[in-house]
Amino acid sequence: MESAKQEQDATYTQGLEKRGLLDRFFKLTEHRTSIKTEMLAGLTTFVTMAYIIFVNPSIMANAGVDHGAAFVATCIGAALGCFLMGLYANWPVGLAPGMGLNAFFTYTVVGEMGYSWQIALGAVFISGILFMIMSLSRIREWLLNSIPMSLRFAMGAGVGLFLGLIGLKSAGIVVDSPATLLTMGSFGEPSALLAAVCFLLIAVLSHRNVFGAILFSMLGVTAIGWSLGLVEYTGLVSMPPSLAPTFLAMDIAGAFNVTMISVILSFLFVNMFDTAGTLMGVAHRAKLVDEDGQIQNLSKALKADSTSSVIGSMVGCPPVTSYVESASGVAAGGRTGLTAVTVGVLFLAAMFFAPLAGMIPVYATAGALIYVAMLMMSGMAHIDWDDLTDTIPAIVTVVMMPLTFSIANGIALGFLTYATLKLLTGQRDKVSVSLYVLCIIFIAKFAFL
Repeated sequence: MESAKQEQDATYTQGLEKRGLLDRFFKLTEHRTSIKTEMLAGLTTFVTMAYIIFVNPSIMANAGVDHGAAFVATCIGAALGCFLMGLYANWPVGLAPGMGLNAFFTYTVVGEMGYSWQIALGAVFISGILFMIMSLSRIREWLLNSIPMSLRFAMGAGVGLFLGLIGLKSAGIVVDSPATLLTMGSFGEPSALLAAVCFLLIAVLSHRNVFGAILFSMLGVTAIGWSLGLVEYTGLVSMPPSLAPTFLAMDIAGAFNVTMISVILSFLFVNMFDTAGTLMGVAHRAKLVDEDGQIQNLSKALKADSTSSVIGSMVGCPPVTSYVESASGVAAGGRTGLTAVTVGVLFLAAMFFAPLAGMIPVYATAGALIYVAMLMMSGMAHIDWDDLTDTIPAIVTVVMMPLTFSIANGIALGFLTYATLKLLTGQRDKVSVSLYVLCIIFIAKFAFL
């Protein structure tokens, strides 16, 4: 046993002496991995999250953004985020525009509140700058620790339910009703039926651990639509569309409006907590935790993530964030930033598939939205259901996001409910100073805006 270990250590030492540029830069040998393994892991991560290059442009187009420019912006924003994460933090994490945040961008900020998509991009830029500042200081830890765990999980679940309602609505599975507000649509309509087929297909393939379940289900349902004459074939490959309509189009001055405070805070909180949860989860799976329990380069990973949101807004993306799908690449052996760089290169290559992106019908993206929404609801399992002063605010947050069609309103009502219940039940010590400040801001929003 001892001699075998000595032989292994000797082989490891010889490997350190012979390693090449990529090995030295990404510390592949130290992480007990190889170029081939990292690139395969990158491919795995890309395929599991590639649905975003079809879904995000579709959502952004509903806000008035040019579909072709939104497609290119999605690919570039994701690629730059991956490069930052890989080259700076050396983490095997892929980044792309956040699901839920893009829906909030389109259906709440632009659709319900009536702001232009340029002003909404300005809010994304400002929230990204705030996230960067927090990542460079101890403010991040102070704020992260001050928000109760129940509300953190509720925010993720609420965004999921909000996303699910959008998917059901866009597919025609749920429609408006003058009598009951909402009612079931007709599955006699091809869009509703094919959206349901797409959702079920994703669920079955995911359960069977099929590689790229979401992407291939969307493409499969698109093929069915084409065979039925519902989709027009326009080609697969072309030169990328122009980025000009969205490049540096954000209206930062327009976002400096008191009514935008809750919007900016919503972008910030959802992005920050989602990022923290994703990075910590991936870190443990990738064995980036040392013997003392400290996560290697976590600060760099957070800085890379926050910077990606700022850069993404410049090209025309809603907040770019770390994707939990990165866990699939880690499961395939990804341990270093070379995995993330591989994902970034693949996103750049995807820009040449704009015709395919334009062919993906709304019912295919709706099926993916509904499935992702179900996954995001899993956070409710971590809430303490025995303490009503924790449970009720969490439920308020989750339910009010879709019912008010606003992530911002859901967060505000959840925070206010939490603070009120804790104060009236003699638990004021559980309400932090920062939570009081946020509640004052939210009260002012509802009272005067």
